[in-house]
Amino acid sequence: MLDIEYFLIDYIIHIDKHLEAFVTTYGMWVYVLLFLIVFVETGVVVMPFLPGDSLLFIVGAMAGVGLLSFPLACAILVVAAILGDQCNYMIGRHFGPKVFQWESSRFFNKKAFDQAHNFYERYGGITVILARFMPFIRTFAPFVAGVAAMNRAKFTAFNVVGALIWVLGIVTAGYFFGNIPWVRENLEKIIWAMILIPGLLAIYGAWRAGRSERKAPAA
Repeated sequence: MLDIEYFLIDYIIHIDKHLEAFVTTYGMWVYVLLFLIVFVETGVVVMPFLPGDSLLFIVGAMAGVGLLSFPLACAILVVAAILGDQCNYMIGRHFGPKVFQWESSRFFNKKAFDQAHNFYERYGGITVILARFMPFIRTFAPFVAGVAAMNRAKFTAFNVVGALIWVLGIVTAGYFFGNIPWVRENLEKIIWAMILIPGLLAIYGAWRAGRSERKAPAA
């Protein structure tokens, strides 16, 4: 088990070296690998640990030195991100009604469903877009949107917008800045920052929201 965890951590932190080796060995098959990684990370709710943001940044850096095609990589990654979230949403839509039939459950009951549904109808669009930039959360947000029965057309529209902003924004940043010497020398720290900072912001936001909710009845 520890060997698997070590491999995953090493793979995520040194994604640049692994991806360069894959390109050298397998050539165009790298685009299939990129599609699968992003699709699985966003589309399979139990796979939130795959390297989304850091992968996109490295893809941009590799495109900047001619190892990958910038437009082809962006197109494949955008399609993978859209289809992944859409798949995750459909899984949530399928299982949501079954889960919230548990009237005796403290968390999964009709009242909890109505609260989740109302939240996603009001804030679902911005949630779907912002979640793209938050590791782990981006894997669960579309699933919860499906469970909460967020309007399908609304979810799809924000899913497409979020995928375009996420992929094009980070890949472009990697393209222009990924090969600067200082960035190359500190790439491991940058990858850790891309993982930890959004996660800490999400935790802080959840804490603030929970605190506000607890104070509301007393107001």
